Amino acid sequence: MEPTLVLRPGRDKSVRRHHPWIFSGSAARIDGNPSAGDTVLVTSATGEGLGRAAYSPDSRLRARLWSFDPDTVVDEALIAGRIVAAAARRSALASITDACRLVFSEADGVPGVIADRYGDSIVVQLGSAGAERWREVIADALMSLPGVRCVYERSDVDGRDREGLAPRIGLMRGEEPDSETIINERGYKYAVGFTAGQKTGFYLDQRDARAAVAAVASGRTVLNAFSYTGAFSVIAAANGSASVTSLDSSGLALEGARRNAELNGVEVGEHIEGDAFAELRTLRDRARSFDLILLDPPKLAQTEAQVARATRAYKDLNLLAAKLLNPGGILMTFSCSGGVSDELFQKVVAGAALDAKRNLRIVGKLSQPSDHPVPLAFPEAAYLKGLILEAE
Repeated sequence: MEPTLVLRPGRDKSVRRHHPWIFSGSAARIDGNPSAGDTVLVTSATGEGLGRAAYSPDSRLRARLWSFDPDTVVDEALIAGRIVAAAARRSALASITDACRLVFSEADGVPGVIADRYGDSIVVQLGSAGAERWREVIADALMSLPGVRCVYERSDVDGRDREGLAPRIGLMRGEEPDSETIINERGYKYAVGFTAGQKTGFYLDQRDARAAVAAVASGRTVLNAFSYTGAFSVIAAANGSASVTSLDSSGLALEGARRNAELNGVEVGEHIEGDAFAELRTLRDRARSFDLILLDPPKLAQTEAQVARATRAYKDLNLLAAKLLNPGGILMTFSCSGGVSDELFQKVVAGAALDAKRNLRIVGKLSQPSDHPVPLAFPEAAYLKGLILEAE
């Protein structure tokens, strides 16, 4: 018998709208004996075929749709073809950068697969049982792309444990990567060490924000909080900022920022190693002030249950930043927590400005760039939101 996931009565609406996730509460039963990652037919309670999905018995997210056509054959050709097609859709970015997100999971029809290209190397994260089931096919497809020297795995992401998967880190295909890979973006150079560090080594999703910093940095005193690789600091210094202060909790990250400054022939000034919440208070107490503040914290809400706590943290950070901002200054503030909506984030920042007794106006908004697309039927793919605020 073909493995079949049968939905509860009335729980097929999201699948019919082409939403790719099926949670355990929507599943009535599983017929057959599929293993983790196996492909199952998805049917309505009345037996109507709705699509093909990767099955994950250990996860609350019980299945992820490969296709909304029940006649689709999910095989090596389909998986590899989608990987290659996703990479081809990013080809236009080659004119501005040699680093981009080649594959963005559900947005590219390969749930659980993230693949980022850094020059001639690709870093892949497999975050679902379905992705793990096709790991060798995925690795081969990525290695087949023009100019690729190695495919390296960083499957140490949050969520693999919920899929019943252990972390995996290491070379998948090709040559061992260098300890440092130099990438280019709009004429700037950055050193990426993707065998360690956050994400896959670099915040590719902030490409548009880096361009926005370049447009406003001239003549301004700059504070780059949560500076990580120092990319914002490099951009500000290269575009005529009066001074730059970089703040990060990781001394190793600040060393990387110095390396990036060296690669671009700029001085990025002051480095502060410490907890951003504490250090921003210290700067406030010392009556420091800045013309441009960049506030890009890591994900503060990993789950829906953490959203309330995250909003309190976002408010604290933005309140402190508002107090440090000079009249006429600009605050660029971000959230990468998917559970925090655009509307909620703006409301939190507005509350922070009110408590800081500052009048801030929105002069621009930022989000993830084109290599992080958002399907209309899958709004969960939209996670990055940013506000460009100007102080009276």
